[in-house]
Amino acid sequence: MRRREFIIFLSGAAATWPLIGHAQPGERMRRVGILMPYPPSDKEMQNRVQAFKEELRNRGWTTGVNVQFDERWTTDNMDLIRAAATNLVELKPDVVFAIGGRVIPILMQLTSSIPIIVPGGTNPVERGWVKSLARPGGNVTGFAQAELSIIGNMLQTLKEIAPNISHVAMIYNPDNPAAAFFGRSFEDAARSLAIEPVIAHIHSLTDIERAIETVAARPNGGVFSPSTSRSVRI
Repeated sequence: MRRREFIIFLSGAAATWPLIGHAQPGERMRRVGILMPYPPSDKEMQNRVQAFKEELRNRGWTTGVNVQFDERWTTDNMDLIRAAATNLVELKPDVVFAIGGRVIPILMQLTSSIPIIVPGGTNPVERGWVKSLARPGGNVTGFAQAELSIIGNMLQTLKEIAPNISHVAMIYNPDNPAAAFFGRSFEDAARSLAIEPVIAHIHSLTDIERAIETVAARPNGGVFSPSTSRSVRI
């Protein structure tokens, strides 16, 4: 996503908070917790967080003046994520800005009162984050990047591009909590299109190469990746 698009995207999320608005004289300092399951060296994610802060500043919220940011960059280490989430909740922020399918459930277990803003999640209803998209309920809100019907649409597009395709492997990391939802939708959609679904679990580049080689061993195969929204004929 381009930086400008992300600023616009997050400005919409920011507008939903009670936090947003221009500071008034004597108003207390607000706290915003930020939990990113990425290394602090990740330039793309740093740019996104910076865009988020810039948009808040445009709306009258300035670091050190009327808002304080408590950032935690944990990498994908679950022990660090749990520790950081616990620490942020103990600081009693006005809101926590977080992403990650394994991050949000941890925050939900720790607090039912602090608002949790998700700038982009997948299947929030099916995963139990919200009751419905129209009326989320609870303390989680934000935006959903995709919903399950897109799996069938993407496979349909692949079928239109390659009408003779007979089998397609969906590659994904099974450690991703959304994987099970994607897997079921993929298998249902594939069978409705007379395509043999093949589930390929990956944890490394080597696993990806192996999955592609396996599919390519037979003619008219394809590879499907829901995480990147790309499909290819091989």
